[in-house]
Amino acid sequence: MPCVRTLLGLLAALAVGGAVAFLGYCLYFDRKRRGDPAFKRRLRDRRRAAPRAGAGGAQLWDPEKNEKLQERFLQEVQMGELWLSRGEHRMGVEHLSNALLVCGQPQELLKVFKHTLPPKVFEMLLHKIPLICQQFEANMNEQEYLEDDPD
Repeated sequence: MPCVRTLLGLLAALAVGGAVAFLGYCLYFDRKRRGDPAFKRRLRDRRRAAPRAGAGGAQLWDPEKNEKLQERFLQEVQMGELWLSRGEHRMGVEHLSNALLVCGQPQELLKVFKHTLPPKVFEMLLHKIPLICQQFEANMNEQEYLEDDPD
């Protein structure tokens, strides 16, 4: 049996080492990308060009965007349920609050949560709502700043 344990230990070490190497690779290239002086300019130009490209055939409802939002919503709800089933209420509430953020009808979703979640978890979610709103506003302000920044 010591041979099997040694082999499993080596395999686990290799898996962890590979994961650490991959994470280091991602961090290195992310830092390199963010350090590029032209990165902000390209990002801003891309954001400015996006509305112009859609201006000719302006469409109020974009099916691709709606589909991505639905996928994100379902993913966040599933992750919230998974964390709650594991007893990790804080992480579950975090994901459920993200689902509220991308939901098209958050009031209806809150009604469903009120009837399906334990009272303690629902109360945690209610306390999280103002923080979600502040975070959303901060993200929107940052996005406007990047679009308006002449750099």
